[in-house]
Amino acid sequence: MPNFICVTCGTQFAANNEEPAGCPICEDERQYVGWNGQQWTTLEQLRRDHHNVLATEEDNLTSIVTEPGFAIGQRALLVQTPKGNVLWDCISLIDDATVAAVNQLGGVKAIAISHPHFYSSMVEWSRVFNDAPVLVHADDVSNLMRPDRSLLLWRGEQREIVEGVTLVRCGGHFSGSSVLHWAAGAKGRGALLSGDTIQVVSDRRYVSFMRSYPNLIPLSAREVRRILSAVEPFAFDRIYGAWTGRIVQSNARSVLVRSAERYIHATSS
Repeated sequence: MPNFICVTCGTQFAANNEEPAGCPICEDERQYVGWNGQQWTTLEQLRRDHHNVLATEEDNLTSIVTEPGFAIGQRALLVQTPKGNVLWDCISLIDDATVAAVNQLGGVKAIAISHPHFYSSMVEWSRVFNDAPVLVHADDVSNLMRPDRSLLLWRGEQREIVEGVTLVRCGGHFSGSSVLHWAAGAKGRGALLSGDTIQVVSDRRYVSFMRSYPNLIPLSAREVRRILSAVEPFAFDRIYGAWTGRIVQSNARSVLVRSAERYIHATSS
């Protein structure tokens, strides 16, 4: 039976002979059903006309992006460490060429997902990398469309995956929305891999925060302060957002604080 994939958000569903009636992730107010209505594809179909491109972002950090763009269009990021590699966020396409390229970089020890919009084909990725555990925050369990033994529901505010690589729950976009702190990033000054929990905007001197990006639903000042508080204990000088080129290259802590102050002022005036 095929595992259908939503064309709009890229989420893969449990195996079924019939297409799902709808995509609950897209029907939520934070996302949307495509303008042409609900559409489905499969991994096999994606492999016919899409491929993945790997690129070095900095030493020991590799991005993986699908071309031509598919669904939300985010990138996955492979953090390479002496204790094993962590795949941050996920994309819908996985194929033999990608598996071979990632294995050359040391494979995948664990997969960590920021929030439900990037669940994509995370179970398929786990399977091809020796059933690597997929860490998903328990607060977002209702959004899991393909239950699997590989899924590891974590709870609380922080979870170290391997030495120097730590999940941090920030909330905001989703209750379980998280970022990944990589202590060795930015030449040892530390980096945050933020998904869109903390969104690197077009003016990369700033970041921003939203409950819904496509539908422009803001967060409260209280939620933004919570995000600041969640990452405050960690040293970081760089932020990698969810899309290619969305990077705050330096002074990221100051950028985050300045952006939060601007956001709170604008939404409280």
